[in-house]
Amino acid sequence: MAIVSSIMSTSVDPSSSRICVPHNTEKIFGNNAKSKPTYPRFCTSSRRDAKLRLAVSSSRVPSKLIHEEKHMTSPKKGHDVFEEIKHRFLTFKKDKYMENLERFQSLAKSQSPKFMVVACADSRVCPSAILGFQPGEAFTVRNIANIVPTYESGPSETKAALEFAVNSVQVENILVVGHSRCGGIRALMTMDDDETEEDIDSRSFIKNWVVVGKTARSTSKSAASGLSFDQQCQHCEKESVNCSLRNLLSYPWIEERVKNRTLSIHGGYYDFTECTFEKWTVDYQERSCGESKISVKDRSIWK
Repeated sequence: MAIVSSIMSTSVDPSSSRICVPHNTEKIFGNNAKSKPTYPRFCTSSRRDAKLRLAVSSSRVPSKLIHEEKHMTSPKKGHDVFEEIKHRFLTFKKDKYMENLERFQSLAKSQSPKFMVVACADSRVCPSAILGFQPGEAFTVRNIANIVPTYESGPSETKAALEFAVNSVQVENILVVGHSRCGGIRALMTMDDDETEEDIDSRSFIKNWVVVGKTARSTSKSAASGLSFDQQCQHCEKESVNCSLRNLLSYPWIEERVKNRTLSIHGGYYDFTECTFEKWTVDYQERSCGESKISVKDRSIWK
């Protein structure tokens, strides 16, 4: 089945380090970042081979957050770092677990989350913290650069998590969350253009993992060629989310559920420098000729 797609538009402002999102566009990637908005292109063939602003000043940061940040300073020499973690656990038990005992006892027997979240392992982008997921609400897997490999690739913990979440837990939504200043994406973008999987040192676990997103790298280097390296990385952070969304549809049991409208897949982008979150949903439409068209719907920016 051939898949033709176009998803959500973004543009890169050459005068700043921010990625700007036009409000009245439908496509998501283009080719000339110098003269017009840059659109992350999202395409696949019959074999499924590829293809935000809130200025926060310190005076506006809630006092509670300031207090928590002060509380998180590095412990003094000789201090047991687990004392703080123990205090947090006991606070959770008293204020959350015991106050919602019936709910947690129910979760002890089974889980039925509506969401599966694929997010980066970066310590600054915990999905439960930024999106408010509570225990039992989101089945989560985190890896370097929030990458989803293709179905045809070898085994991985991300693929195992997808299989369990979709086939056993039967989640109704999969959300892939990218983020600003991603180290994994930066590692991907610093790889040589002609470097292949065979060229990578087998001892470099990071490179062997992020090379899965090489299509996002090449597209970003082409679309944002006139911009700085940092801006190219920002472009790739969103492009890689779309590549992961494309790769999700290479799993037959995911594509079947998306086709039957029992599963929805979504992209997200968290910019922690501006504290904004961009979200979009993949719209999958079957055509009579046996092809499928993928576009975006319900795009929004929370700021």
